[in-house]
Amino acid sequence: MLGTSKLMAFAATRDAARARTFYAEVLGLRLIADEPHAVVFDANGTMLRLQKVPDFPGVGHTILGWEVADINAAIAGLERRGVSFERYDVIPADDKGVWTVPDGTRIAWFKDPDGNTLSLTQLTASPSA
Repeated sequence: MLGTSKLMAFAATRDAARARTFYAEVLGLRLIADEPHAVVFDANGTMLRLQKVPDFPGVGHTILGWEVADINAAIAGLERRGVSFERYDVIPADDKGVWTVPDGTRIAWFKDPDGNTLSLTQLTASPSA
């Protein structure tokens, strides 16, 4: 039913100005609008709506992620912009915090200013549709 409809992504922010700066200037997403209830970005054809909320419970999992061709280059670029990458004791990772899964896919995590967990993934092969 929804297989031909465009996907929209949602995340929450307590501080819209700080989130707007991070997603636009640090991550490089194109700002579409700053509306009363959301800051809206174009994430390479996917609409990302950062909902303006007074508070929200933190979650312990990734809420947004990007597929990248070269995870080391993406990490280096984000680190130059002040992003720190997460390291988890339960996941074997390299010195940059990159976990390599058995099929060779590589994943790294970082947080936005609200503490939302975001990720980068370098796939070994394109997923089948």
